[in-house]
Parts: sequence; structure tokens; C-alpha cells
Amino acid sequence: MSVSTPLRETADFRLAALLSVALLTFSYTSVLYHVTDVVGGRTLMIVLIVGALAFAVAVGRVLRVRTAVFLTALLLGGGLVTYFLSVPASQRALISPGRVGEDTLALLTGLSILRLAEANVWALSVTPGPVFLSWYFAVRDRFGWSVVVGGVALGLVVLTGDAGTVTTLAGVVGAVGAVGFGAFDRYGGSAVQFDTLVVLLATMIVVSASLSLVPGGAADPALPSRSSTTVEANLVEAEDRIDVLGSIRLSPEVRFTVRSAEGEYWQTATFNRYTGSGWVRAGETTAYEDNLRYPPGASRSLEQTVTAKTTLGAMPAAWRPVDVDGPAAAETLVTPQGGLRPRTAVETNASYTVTSRIPEYTPERLRRAGTDYPDYVEAQYLQLPESTPDRVRQLTDEVTANESTPYGKATAIEAYLEATKEYSLTVERPSGDIADSFLFEMDAGYCTYYATTMVAMLRSEGVPARFITGYTSGERTSDEWVVRGLDSHAWVQVYFPDVGWVRFDPTPADSRETAERTRLAEARQNANADVDTSATEPDAGTATPTPTPMPTPSDSETQNVTPSQSNVDAVEERVEASATPVSPVDTGSGGLPELPSRRVLALWGVALVGVSAGARRTGLSRRLHRAVWLRYQPRSGDPDADAVRAFRRLEHLLERQYRAREASETPRAYVRSVARTADSERMQAVLGAYERARYGSGLTRADADAAVRTVDELVRESTYPGRLRSS
Repeated sequence: MSVSTPLRETADFRLAALLSVALLTFSYTSVLYHVTDVVGGRTLMIVLIVGALAFAVAVGRVLRVRTAVFLTALLLGGGLVTYFLSVPASQRALISPGRVGEDTLALLTGLSILRLAEANVWALSVTPGPVFLSWYFAVRDRFGWSVVVGGVALGLVVLTGDAGTVTTLAGVVGAVGAVGFGAFDRYGGSAVQFDTLVVLLATMIVVSASLSLVPGGAADPALPSRSSTTVEANLVEAEDRIDVLGSIRLSPEVRFTVRSAEGEYWQTATFNRYTGSGWVRAGETTAYEDNLRYPPGASRSLEQTVTAKTTLGAMPAAWRPVDVDGPAAAETLVTPQGGLRPRTAVETNASYTVTSRIPEYTPERLRRAGTDYPDYVEAQYLQLPESTPDRVRQLTDEVTANESTPYGKATAIEAYLEATKEYSLTVERPSGDIADSFLFEMDAGYCTYYATTMVAMLRSEGVPARFITGYTSGERTSDEWVVRGLDSHAWVQVYFPDVGWVRFDPTPADSRETAERTRLAEARQNANADVDTSATEPDAGTATPTPTPMPTPSDSETQNVTPSQSNVDAVEERVEASATPVSPVDTGSGGLPELPSRRVLALWGVALVGVSAGARRTGLSRRLHRAVWLRYQPRSGDPDADAVRAFRRLEHLLERQYRAREASETPRAYVRSVARTADSERMQAVLGAYERARYGSGLTRADADAAVRTVDELVRESTYPGRLRSS
């Protein structure tokens, strides 16, 4: 096919354009579908998407553009009214035009949809409008306008940070494909234009998948950096969203000190929505105005003065904070979950004082707490993605089979995770649900995996639980606690009526503390800066102090924490039977190398398609094909066909060395005019074989092979400049 040959007759470009619109639609609706999967309503989401698309197809050819735009406005307006009515009355009173504007601006600058109070209702409300209008234009073959509508919807979920790089890339490729193929369908296209479009799409995919370039978007490159972040950066520095990562490292630098009568877990953030791949904190912060609540049960007072040794983006404090003293109070925000957050960063050497009320209870009190949970607790802290595999609940049923109370279930799950999983900072992040993967496919993990899995298991049993980040107590000195980056941690809080939120920590303490001591000793040996204060500087030869272990609610009754060994053994056997074996780390001693991920393999495939199209566009592929065809001729079962191809190769070789055969010139006349004395005899032999194969009685196998070998010799000799031109 000539490079200028139109392609309209050889390809259905309208179908390709419609498929591209479908890819664009899938990109943004998949994000909104994920929201309903996390919060609820994914079946209704599917019905709305299919219904809007079917309605567009049905009326696309008969409905005027103005009417279609008006219907879209009605869909969006009705959806937003539905969302407004779904918000609890207490929160609805706070909604004003100014607040709506602020929330809209927040969404456009990185506020995740999952942080909205009724995120599922919002997603269900806004989805039908863009789906209908985008496909209305597509049905009318107005693909440019279809892309504009779909692009606006995609842009919204990109700006909220809910669309990852791959999702964004799919939408952009769909948009470009719809415009390009739509133009081909309307105006016709050529092979050159088609190849150029393919090269453009492949380049976009490879570049965008290798780099994360979307402001506010979720960074999820297909070719990620091999350097690992710290536990602290992942947990404490994350403001409203945490994605569970793979391998991670510890930071030994001192972050702050706490002057306190006793050590506690210094809490920085609480997350209530589990997404399957991480955590989101729903709701908005408010200014601190003595609006911190006391725990519902008995508690004791604990005052802490925190001094920052580096800039802090959080306000660590023991649970539950009830008062903030001093100038810091004016700069303090309160999260919907009752935690503290600075309006701006806490500067180095700045201090603030917090009074907390530490819940007091006994294991027996927790056993008798019952299940009369407040409505807001059940609404927020029993949520699990609808896609959570059933085997998570089934395994939890087995682990807690001998327990009838929420406290018994919590201690059984805590003990099970400690007994069956190893602690390790070097893990490969799973691709599916984190809790499911940790239970059935992983042998080891760190605090984020343990805490996430325990919360998911508790919620599957109807026990309210939430994911907490912060720091463990740190290193005790004479009058304060020195807290380093390596003390950053994640744990679990479980709700008990008339008691409040109680801490549980399923991460094996001994293994975690060993890793922390090792990292600190290494930093001291390397003379790293900022790993000690004047109170923690070890004398020469003094061993690194052991961080003070923190008690858990079950320490006073250890015999009631661990489920029976027979129960643990039975569950372990079930996990082993269901689990996918984890491949050991390749040490270079042998074995098969680890294959690239499916995403990377797909990226390579796209790159190959792009390179192939570029090669065809530049003529490189044709030249490569001819070069191989000239140098290699396999034998066939037909001697005559082999002789004919041998002559065609000779003809191509002479064309490269001298000139092409003219249309009126016979093969014999052509060979006679260009052949020289040194090669004339061999060329005449190949010509004779060709003439007998085409016009005579045919050739024997030996004659055909001789002709092929002769051309092979001539091709090899042609690699020496001037060989065929010699006389």
C-alpha cells in the first residue's frame, strides 16, 4: 500500500472512534465506581452508567443538541439536590453558597471524593450527566464535543487526586484516539496519518506511565523509583490519605521530645475509610474552640509538653486530647475523629501543651461493654469495600470461633496476626486488597499491614475499629521522652460502649523494636546527624537503650488474649492451603529471574507497537524486511518457486548496485546490460534457472539449490565495496 493510499476502505474508523470514547468513559467512571465500591452503592452505579449510555444511544439521532444539554443540566441539578438531602440535617445547616464554593475549590485542588461525608451519593449524583452527554455527541459523530464532555469529567477526578496515573493515561489515550479516528472517519486517512497517530499514542503511554506528571493526582507510575520512602513519610506526613506501600525504611533522626509523667502512643491521625489499597480520613477539620470531647467512661488526666526538634506537620498527643494550652491553641485544628492538627507546621524548637484524658478500664470491663454502639460509630467504623473477598470474613470467623464478645474477638485477631506473620520492612506491595493479600499471600509485613488487616477483620465481624497513625513512646530519659522518625507507627483502636476507643497493636513488638535498635545503632556508628539529644548521647561503649515497651489492654490477662493453640494451628493450616507461596528473594545463587510486572510488560508491548508504527512510517520496517529477505532464503517444497525467488533476489541486488529494471526490459536483457565479466557467468546461470522454471519444463531440486547458493554467494560478496563493479 502506498503511503498516500486512503484507509477509509480498509478500516472502520467510526468503530475505532467509538471504542476510544468508551475508553475515555471507562477512565472516569471507574474512579466513581471505586468510590461506590468503598462506601456503598456499586450496583446502582452500574445501572446508572448503563442506563445513561443506553438512553444516549436511543435518542442520539433524534434529540436536538439544546434539548440534550438541557437534560444533562437537569440530571446534574437533580443529582446535587439528592446529595444535599442525603447529608445529615445537622451538617446540612452548615451548607451555604460560600461553603459549597469552598468545597468545590477544595475538590479541584486535591480533596479526594472519598473525604466527602456522603461520597457515594455524590458519585452517583454526578455520573449520569457526563456519560449521557458524551455518548449523545458520539452517536451523532461529533467526537470532538464528546471528548470535551468526557475530558471535563476525567479532569475533575484527576484534580481530586482519585485518578491514578494509569487511569488518567487511559482517558487521555481514549480522548486522542476519539479525535483522531473521528477525523479519519469524516475526512479520510492515509497510512502515514494512521502510523503517526499510533506513534503519538504509544509515546504518550510510555512517557506518562514512566513519569507522574499530574498535579494533585495519585502518583502511580508504571516504572516507579526503586528508592523506598520512610515509615514516617508514609504514615505521619500523610494528611488525609494513606496508600499502603511496599518496602520501606526507618529514619533515626529525632523529631520531638515529650515532657510527660508517663509514656503513651503519641497519636497524629485517625482514618475511618478503608479503600482496599489504603486509608482515607473523611470529613473536614474545624478550628479549636474548646470543642474536644471527653471519653464516655472513666479516665485519668495526662499533661504533655511537646517540643519540636524539626518542623512537624502534625501535633502528636496521647489519646484522648481534651485541651490545648498557650499560643498553639489559636493555630490548632480539630479533626472529625477528635484528633489535633496544626493550621501551619510546628516550627523547630516550638512547644505546645496538651492535656489528654486517658481511658481507664479493665479487661473484664471491656468484656462486659456489649454492642450498643452509637449510630455515628456504626455508620463510619464498620465500612468495608464491597469488593472485599469473602475469604477474609471466613477466616476471621475461624479465628474468633471461640469468642462471643468484641473484646474477645479483638484479642484473638491480635494474637493470631502476631503468631502467624513475620515482621519485615522489605516486602513487595500486593496488587489486590491489602488485608486479603496479607492474610493469604504474604508471610511478612510491617505495622501498616498488621493494623490494616486487623481493622478489616474486626469490621467483618461487626466490631467498630479504625486505623491510627503516630509514634510509639520513644526513648525514656530522666525527665522526657525522645521520639525519632523510626518510632513512627500504625495501630488499631476498637470502640467499646461507655468506654470509648481502646488501643490494640497487632504488630510484633519484639521484632519491631529490634529493627529500630539496629537502625539507631547503625546511624550512631556512621555518626549521622540529629539522631540524639544531649540526654540520649551514649557514652563510649554503651549499648543503645531499649525503647520502653507500651502496655496493651490485654497485658494484665495474658491467658485470655491468645486463642487456644489448636485453634491457631487449624487456622494456620487453612491459610497455608489457601495462600499463594511467596517467592524467596533472588540472591543470585541460581533459579529463574523474577519476571517484570504485568504493567511493565504491557508498557513494553505498547512501546513495541509504537516503534513498529514508527518504523513503518519512516520506511525502516520495509528496508529491514528487504534486507532479511535478500540475505536469507529458506527452501520450500517447490524447486521452481525457489529458483524464481532466487532470481528476484538477484534482481534486487543488481538494482541496489546499478539500476532498476525498466518496465519494457526483459530479464535477459537486464542481466546482460548490468552484469560484468567477473560475475556474468554466475548471473547467467541464475537467469537460466529462472527461465527454465518459468517457461521450460521445470527444475530438479539440485538445480534450484544451485541457483539459491549462487545468489547467496553474490549477496555475501556484495558486502565488500566495489566487488560487483569489478571487471
